[in-house]
Amino acid sequence: MDQQQIKAFIDAMAASDLTEAEFSQDGWTLRLVRSGAAVQAVRGAEVPAPSRRDAPPAAAPAKELTAPLFGVVHLQQTPGDPPFVSVGQAVQAGQTLCVIEAMKVFNEVVAEHDGTVAAVLVTSGQEVEAGQPLLRYA
Repeated sequence: MDQQQIKAFIDAMAASDLTEAEFSQDGWTLRLVRSGAAVQAVRGAEVPAPSRRDAPPAAAPAKELTAPLFGVVHLQQTPGDPPFVSVGQAVQAGQTLCVIEAMKVFNEVVAEHDGTVAAVLVTSGQEVEAGQPLLRYA
């Protein structure tokens, strides 16, 4: 993935109302998140987020919930079911946010505190590593 492709993705996202997008090519994954400051490149060079002068002031910082172990993340109980949580949803401490499957054992990942889901950073069926951010909530 070269700089022109990355810039094209950033420009395309800036021209749309998307809040999050992910692109994969040749072993590279580029994740763009519109939250006022975050644009991430995974296994690649980081690209700064385009600044916007008309952006509203940032609210209380959202905390990232990270994967407690390596495995496959599941965002719903079974395929076809609604997701455990979605962006904008209020959650309570102890509520299941997702499940990580490791060695055929399903491990629930629960909210550490009450809050509202700001962003879901993974997709169902994606392999995650211990410590990898799964979602943000404030």
